[in-house]
Amino acid sequence: MDITSLFSLEGRVALVTGGSRGIGKMFVEGLLAAGCARVYISARKIDQMQETIAEFGEDSSGNARVIGIPADLSQMDGMIALADEMKAREEKLDILINNAGAAWGQPYLEFNEAGWHRTMDLNVKTPFFLTQKLHDLLVAGGAGDHPAKVIHVSSIDGQRINPWETYAYQASKAGVIQLTRRMAARLIQDNIIVSSIAPGAFPSEMNKAAKSAPDASAAMIPSKRVGTAEDMAAAAIYLCSRAGDYVVGETLTVDGGVVNASLPSIFNDPAG
Repeated sequence: MDITSLFSLEGRVALVTGGSRGIGKMFVEGLLAAGCARVYISARKIDQMQETIAEFGEDSSGNARVIGIPADLSQMDGMIALADEMKAREEKLDILINNAGAAWGQPYLEFNEAGWHRTMDLNVKTPFFLTQKLHDLLVAGGAGDHPAKVIHVSSIDGQRINPWETYAYQASKAGVIQLTRRMAARLIQDNIIVSSIAPGAFPSEMNKAAKSAPDASAAMIPSKRVGTAEDMAAAAIYLCSRAGDYVVGETLTVDGGVVNASLPSIFNDPAG
């Protein structure tokens, strides 16, 4: 058994939505390290996207290792435009990571419809329809010697209740987990494997607590630390490579034990 080839992504083409920062950028770093030939990223903020492209630099042939495509994926025309641009540039797509997302917090009696729609649309509707619009490229990616891979980024907030009033976010991430299962059942027929990653506390703009106060966040995590780029990259490499070819419709929880290894509060209370 060749461990190197088992986890290799040599020569593959990937697209990571929301790939210019945070967890998306961690995915990009891992895909490149595992051998992807080209990694495309989409983002709304062009300046930030260009900074990320420059940071990853060029390959030995002088080509950019990361290619950026500006896109607002909260709208259907933005999804179609991104899919059309990918089809103009590539004949196949081996890996799609649906990472772009949104969060919205508001007290229950004040929670507004605009926040609800934006969160549910970007977190649930976009992964479904963007994957649909890229279906032909993914079919071509799965027509060779390996299946194509689609990874939805869910969250541990779709698996358990958090302390914050982020109603639409938690509902949307639970929906992504079930959507992953349903899409996996259909797309496996085309040699496209759909799975999901549920991150816990990773430093990002969406998780400002883990970014600005990692020690305080770590105190609530069984592993006693927040996640690193290596943790997230490793999860993506596993699922996208040959190592993950028999993992279909599953959600891989990467959270240091918050969901599955946290004891009830009574066990952490000296008075209990």
